[in-house]
Amino acid sequence: MAIKSLSIRIDENLLHKLHIVSDYEGRSANSQINILIRDCIEKFEKEHGEIKINNKD
Repeated sequence: MAIKSLSIRIDENLLHKLHIVSDYEGRSANSQINILIRDCIEKFEKEHGEIKINNKD
């Protein structure tokens, strides 16, 4: 699995709160975002079925 980079725009207060949550959980902000994205996708797939990915390079 390749690791890709993603740049996002985020409100300064929201970013600060993300860092507080991440520190509390003992994670980096990047790791926390990955977990939140993973959890969101898992929830979506439970409701709508597995998302099929066609991995063509």
